[in-house]
Amino acid sequence: MNSARRKSASRTARPSARARAPGKLPPGTAAGEVHMVDVGAKKVTRREAVAAGIICMHRETLRLILAGGHKKGDVLGTARIAGIMAAKKTAELIPLCHSIALTAVDVTLQPDEAMSIIRCQATVRTSGQTGAEMEAMVAVQVTLLTLYDMCKAVDRAMVMTDIRLLAKSGGHSGDWTRT
Repeated sequence: MNSARRKSASRTARPSARARAPGKLPPGTAAGEVHMVDVGAKKVTRREAVAAGIICMHRETLRLILAGGHKKGDVLGTARIAGIMAAKKTAELIPLCHSIALTAVDVTLQPDEAMSIIRCQATVRTSGQTGAEMEAMVAVQVTLLTLYDMCKAVDRAMVMTDIRLLAKSGGHSGDWTRT
């Protein structure tokens, strides 16, 4: 697996003009202490977040996964379930992240034999007072980690890369799409 393939697998992107300017975070407490932001006064809106990532591997590893010949069973199915479960547990993993009621989580895996990669995309939906960006990104990362875990015995050189938010909609800040 060479770095040229890894670079071509990722796309350089910039946030749209609606993105918050770098360096501007929500205000902390008067004393500057860490706290969970109160979202109680926000309107309940339908929200969606889409995140993606890639895992690069040796060609033989990808062939083994696609042939269903792995000793541990259905690698792609197991990874998808892990991603869905992770989205539901995000608030337990990320400090100060709000626990939200998810209405849908969809994790898709797209193997690319020519590039020897698997692309992962997670779409998370909710109706609430805060967004689902963290849930979508955690779903992608845990899906890729599960792929790594299930295949590490045959390929320890796998690389997870390009975990990123692709889009979000709903809420006070409106829609955002990576361009």
